Amino acid sequence: MRNLLEEFHQDHGIRPATILGVREHVFTGSVSSLASFMSNQETSFVTLGQRVLANPLKVRMHYGHPDVFDRVFHITRGGISKASRVINISEDIFSGFNSTLRQGNVTHHEYIQVGKGRDVGLNQISLFEGKVSGGNGEQVLSRDVYRLGQLFDFFRMMSFYFTTVGYYFCMMLTVLTVYIFLYGKAYLALSGVGEAVEIRALITKNNALSAALNTQFLLQIGIFTAVPMVLGFILELGFLRAVVNFITMQFQLCSVFFTFSLGTKSHYFGRTILHGGARYQATGRGFVVRHIRFSENYRLYSRSHFVKGLEVVLLLVVYLAYGYNDGGTLSYILLTVSSWFMALSWLFAPYLFNPSGFEWQKTVEDFRDWTNWLFYRGGIGVKGQESWEAWWDEELAHIRTLRSDTSLSVYGFSWIVLAVLIILFKVFTFSQKVSVNFQLLLRFIQGVSFMLALAGLVIAVALTDLSVSDVFASILAFIPTIWGILSIASAWKPVMKKMGLWKSIRSIGRLYDAGMGMLIFIPIAFLSWFPFVSTFQTRLMFNQAFSRGLEISLILAGNNPNSGI
Repeated sequence: MRNLLEEFHQDHGIRPATILGVREHVFTGSVSSLASFMSNQETSFVTLGQRVLANPLKVRMHYGHPDVFDRVFHITRGGISKASRVINISEDIFSGFNSTLRQGNVTHHEYIQVGKGRDVGLNQISLFEGKVSGGNGEQVLSRDVYRLGQLFDFFRMMSFYFTTVGYYFCMMLTVLTVYIFLYGKAYLALSGVGEAVEIRALITKNNALSAALNTQFLLQIGIFTAVPMVLGFILELGFLRAVVNFITMQFQLCSVFFTFSLGTKSHYFGRTILHGGARYQATGRGFVVRHIRFSENYRLYSRSHFVKGLEVVLLLVVYLAYGYNDGGTLSYILLTVSSWFMALSWLFAPYLFNPSGFEWQKTVEDFRDWTNWLFYRGGIGVKGQESWEAWWDEELAHIRTLRSDTSLSVYGFSWIVLAVLIILFKVFTFSQKVSVNFQLLLRFIQGVSFMLALAGLVIAVALTDLSVSDVFASILAFIPTIWGILSIASAWKPVMKKMGLWKSIRSIGRLYDAGMGMLIFIPIAFLSWFPFVSTFQTRLMFNQAFSRGLEISLILAGNNPNSGI
């Protein structure tokens, strides 16, 4: 420590040092595979990252690491903390901004290292990354980043960009690129342009055009976020041990984790830029190695991962059903394998990395808890953890504004069918508490409506060329259309309430969440039937001592699903 403090008196360029950084040792890496991923990622950032940021880039700030501050320098220049708890939610880096703007000098010296515990559960990690990403979105809007960008020279400005807001901006662009690619493929498939262009390319033997249309993404770009970690391994352990460690991490599904983390960062960063309102997330930093309920995971990841993952799956299914591919099945697999990997990682990673996630007793209890949460009525004082209605209102809280190629005949007909479906939905979900005397008439109306709908479907099949593929196409069309109407209605919440339609909108939203939950829950329930899946997951995720303790705890728990693990 004495040698470190002597650096305050050394020459570090034009000005003396005002913040001295040291490296960290993350000691929680042996708890689970997730803890080791976070530990290795943090180690790469606080060794390689900090060294390069300090010298030669000269854009190192302060990142919550064990830095030593020149107290006299900072308290005579406005202090360290900021007054706003929203835009300055990443309070640590703003102290580095302040120091640099006030002609300070931030350096990094590895005389000592300080032990630190990192998050060990996926929910902890996601909350922390959500907080950091939201804080970075607020940095984009802050005057500090604007002033630093104005005052730095070009090269230092570009280094500063990529080491602060640019990193998250590039992650958001990575996800948007996948969406643009898939929507482009869906457009080419549905419009018939893709088939016409490929046939023309074959006739004219235009290989370049054919290659451009069949660009194959064999690797998911999110995996490349692990590259600095691999370089850190090579530097710290040597090339051979680094290769062994990297292969071991692949067996522990680190690619799934980093792809899921890509979605977390891009969602919270983009949402903060669009709507603002980043807030602090208390992660606890404890050894939270316990089973997380299905409903808790659904609440946390529904809008950030599940909705987007299902959107990607829908686009891939549309392309599979209607796209033209000269290479057949193999060409489709090579073309879409990375997109499928991203979608499945976003949908199932929270349950794959969940302790006892495939234990049958806990799966049954999770389903009961999820259905209770889904159908429990909200009210005054009811929290989102207790009721779907309260959670849905919380999810819509950030929307505070009212602005927010098929033939026309077929499109108009689909809207008529949609209107009929909504009327039927209203009839079958009509509240029976309105009037006791209305029960008989209500049952009669519901029965007649059901018979009419069934008769209409039979007539359509008998008198027209309606086939199973047409029904499948209708489902593919109605799911995004109704979701779009639901999103517009959510933005127009005050208008919907005045028109008396808000309860119907909320019921449709509940139906969508129930459907999404079932699509995710069914594979989990199926795998929970096989005991070896749970054993394999436990061995994969945790170290040997914890795996043995977990197995013993399950034996002692017997049929009780509410044990502590």
